[in-house]
Amino acid sequence: MDSVHAMSSANNASSFTTGGNLWRCKRSTKNIYYTSCCDSKASQYKRKTQIEYNPLMFKQSRLNNHYKWIEGEATYEECNKKHVGKAISRPYFDSEPQHSNSKNLLVSIKNFVVALYRFCYPYSVIARILSTVSASLLVVEKVSDISPLFLIGVLQAMVPLLFMDIYVNGVNQLSDLEIDKINKPYLPLVSGQISFTTGVIIVASSLTLSFWLAWTIGSWPLIWNLVSCFSLWTAYSINVPLMRWKRHPLLAAICVCATWALIFPITFFAHMQTFVLKRTTIFPRSLIFVIIFMSFYSLGIALFKDIPDIDGDQTFGIQSFSARFGQKRVFWICIFLFEMAFGIALVAGLTSSSLLVKIVTGLGHGVLGWILWYQAKSVDLSSKASIGSFYMLVWKLLYVAYFLLPLIR
Repeated sequence: MDSVHAMSSANNASSFTTGGNLWRCKRSTKNIYYTSCCDSKASQYKRKTQIEYNPLMFKQSRLNNHYKWIEGEATYEECNKKHVGKAISRPYFDSEPQHSNSKNLLVSIKNFVVALYRFCYPYSVIARILSTVSASLLVVEKVSDISPLFLIGVLQAMVPLLFMDIYVNGVNQLSDLEIDKINKPYLPLVSGQISFTTGVIIVASSLTLSFWLAWTIGSWPLIWNLVSCFSLWTAYSINVPLMRWKRHPLLAAICVCATWALIFPITFFAHMQTFVLKRTTIFPRSLIFVIIFMSFYSLGIALFKDIPDIDGDQTFGIQSFSARFGQKRVFWICIFLFEMAFGIALVAGLTSSSLLVKIVTGLGHGVLGWILWYQAKSVDLSSKASIGSFYMLVWKLLYVAYFLLPLIR
């Protein structure tokens, strides 16, 4: 092979010659790759040109091609082998702008999804989902009751209430925008991750979907659940005459307790019992126990949630229990209420006729109560991070309790 000539630009040509000894290839089948790079008048055109030799698939010619290379007095022949080099001129640019735009779009979508997730208060949504499952399991009398029909009934209760949760949490953030600038500046609405207009659209859409789905399903217990939650939490949040119940600690506590201790367990149970399984309405012992347990626990949550928000509440004239009586006193009242709930569950479990239920529920609620007490002693009430971490623990312990409550009959 004598030389290879390559064009480096449209108007200017640059040629070069690459040569070398060729080996005798009677037995060798190795491909020889040549790579070179030339830069033709870079200062004039201000671009790089990369000359790349790519090996092609070589075919053995049917004709005997003889190449002679004279170097000194030696003559070499290459028989039946042809090497072809191809020069490719590539300007130094690619589709980086398009790639960058696509990447930015994906990042924007990801950030919005994360902000929406935080906008929905995921810890309360998880608790509501588990409360649906827990209350639904109260209707199970035998293993065969857990059927595809049962699972569909659980989903019928879960999906509309999921959208109602988004409405409740969203309307509260929209109404507390100025307060949250002090108490919770990390929330997506305050930090600007979600605009006020977008928040209104999310809230309105969620409310519409919630009622539309419940009406389509046709379960009156679900419809009453949604109407009750909508009425209570709208009155709790919005700042209009006779509303904004969160300014009054007693009314605020009633909203939380009524929702978690009465509306959720009763309506979910009634939906599964009467609408899904078509049974007569009853009020079993297990449902009464759940109501008592959640009355203490939800009251503790109602009081505890305002402990880290005392600065903003005092600034805007919201007289929560923490603002009136101090954080430390309210904190230990909450711990007492949580421990009372676990103690009642422990005693109720020990009264069960099943030895296995006695062991599981008694030991389980006893461990939950011990974890709560142990962690409470290390909470720093001067640190919002410490209080917030313990508040998340309170919800996580409730998640576990929701799995133990249906066992008590």
